[in-house]
Amino acid sequence: MVRYFTRLRMRRIYKWGGRPYIFDRKLKSYGFEYLNMSVEGQEAVTTVTPGQYILIEGNDDEYPFVAKLLKFFGDESHKQKKALVQWFLRLSEVPQNKKLLLGRSPHPQEIFYYLGRACDNEINAESILAQCPGCGIIKIYCYPLFLHNFDAETPQWALEVKVESCVPRNMTRQTALLNTRPLNPEASCTNVSGGNTVQLTNKVSPARHKKSLEHEKPSKAPPSQNLPNPDDAGPGSNSGLEKELRNSVCFPCFLIQVTPSTPRHATPSIPSRTVPARQPGNILEEARARLHVSSVPESLPCREQEFQDIYNFVESKVMDGTGGCMYISGVPGTGKTATIHEVIRCLQHASDMDEIPTFRFIEINGMKMTDPHQAYVQILQKLTDQKVTADHAAALLEKRFSNPAPKKETTVLLVDELDLLWTRKQNVMYNLFDWPTRRHARLVVLTIANTMDLPERIMINRVASRLGLTRMSFQPYSFKQLQQIITSRLNKVKAFEEDALQLVSRKVAALSGDARRCLDICRRATEICEHSTSHPSSAGLVRMNHVMEALDEMFSSSYITAIRCASLQEQLFLRAVIAEFRRLGLEEATFQQVFVQHRALSRVEGLQPISVSEGLAVCQRLGACRLLLLEASRLDMLQRVRLNVSQDDVLYALKAVRD
Repeated sequence: MVRYFTRLRMRRIYKWGGRPYIFDRKLKSYGFEYLNMSVEGQEAVTTVTPGQYILIEGNDDEYPFVAKLLKFFGDESHKQKKALVQWFLRLSEVPQNKKLLLGRSPHPQEIFYYLGRACDNEINAESILAQCPGCGIIKIYCYPLFLHNFDAETPQWALEVKVESCVPRNMTRQTALLNTRPLNPEASCTNVSGGNTVQLTNKVSPARHKKSLEHEKPSKAPPSQNLPNPDDAGPGSNSGLEKELRNSVCFPCFLIQVTPSTPRHATPSIPSRTVPARQPGNILEEARARLHVSSVPESLPCREQEFQDIYNFVESKVMDGTGGCMYISGVPGTGKTATIHEVIRCLQHASDMDEIPTFRFIEINGMKMTDPHQAYVQILQKLTDQKVTADHAAALLEKRFSNPAPKKETTVLLVDELDLLWTRKQNVMYNLFDWPTRRHARLVVLTIANTMDLPERIMINRVASRLGLTRMSFQPYSFKQLQQIITSRLNKVKAFEEDALQLVSRKVAALSGDARRCLDICRRATEICEHSTSHPSSAGLVRMNHVMEALDEMFSSSYITAIRCASLQEQLFLRAVIAEFRRLGLEEATFQQVFVQHRALSRVEGLQPISVSEGLAVCQRLGACRLLLLEASRLDMLQRVRLNVSQDDVLYALKAVRD
């Protein structure tokens, strides 16, 4: 038997040393003086401070990165530890053709300061491995370097950083690329010796560069022969080196560009909240938060009867351990999905109190699927956490709902936007309605669609028969119901005048009865009221003029203006599109189907029907205005047509034109 030897990874522990000494209000970060590193199970503690040279975890444990530590900082919770570094490159990272530009034989342990922008200087402090051994003394020499790809009369210069005993030779980073180009003459050189920094600035013009070279180089020998040899400088020659650097000319640094590597903690994440969310500053802000669509109300008014019917249906199926289907229809914004979610919440509470058996709730939405057959994949994934193909998922679900199993729980499946699961063979709908009829399925299916007679319009007989006769229709809200919904959400928060609430309710109820649109208009009215006052803290109640301005903004968009300015035939074509959508129960139709409706409406209005070519021209003009979405692959009678605006906006604009 072959034995494989593995190396245990040591768990490193990082802790901030001392208290934060500075706070950055803009970045909301704290600065720290040092970082303590230790290995789990060992007492030794290593302290890393800014100014030291460190080894950073790379793509492999044997090949860490080399950098100089500049500072430490962290977030408000002190959980995220960050560091700012300067990157250095070693000789092994430089391509061979770029090494020839130095004009000499470099030292094997020589490193070069990286000035490019390809790598991020901000790293995770927990990726620091250790201090870089032997990086206490750095000697800097300026060597003139003639680049053959530039003009020989204006030589370029490179800054070489000499390090004694920098890092072990077997530690390398990924291959680097050198990019040399003329730089700004004002460049700085830094000499670090025992923590002391000497900065030299080159303010010499290019003409003086050339004159200085002619004065300092009497011969055409390599430039490195006229400068001090790095190997002759001992540990005690730092003062002489600084003197030589002050008397010499410093030139632009050697730019090195590296292909950046993905750091270990590269996945973006939302920072955790350390302070609670800001509370509303006035009544209008509190009302705006309560009127948001995503805000969960304490109760669902005006839907008590529908709630009770759905609750009794699902409860009886769960208690008996049987299956069934219910079809729920209604125009958008009438509370269908919210009512079902409230029913499920109450049933889950009853299950927790051991009043009814336990069950599982699964929800899918046809709007979130690219293909109707993806419904099988989502249902199986939410049931068993398996992700397989659509055909395999259909086979596994067929087996699951057909065979008996001990201690099998009832599954409640909510299918929203059912009309988008329609296919030519309608096999997806058939399976969803057929599985609850199995003896051992224990599956309850609740379907939601916007059309009341969808089964009779698009479903074939075998699919409609599986759906059954258990149906429920949600009627649009009346203005009194909309007013009650807004009042219940505000919950005694006096932010609106009674006349303003009544105006919003009547306007929306006359158009569509959509509660979500009513909430959006009220929220926009609170914003207008708050911005109309000079001091938001002293904002008053939302009045009629604020509501009227919000209504004008909501119902006077660019699309509505385009519809009102359209020609008579174009407006008639839009009416034909909506009529055909309602006849089919779908949000898509062909040009041929819409054209038949257009000719019928023309006869009703007493207009002369247009020809097919004229109808295609009208359709193309509406598509160019982006009022319609047209199939770009074909321009014939079978071209598919969809609305790019809501039906409510089209009806509102057409109603205003007719009035």
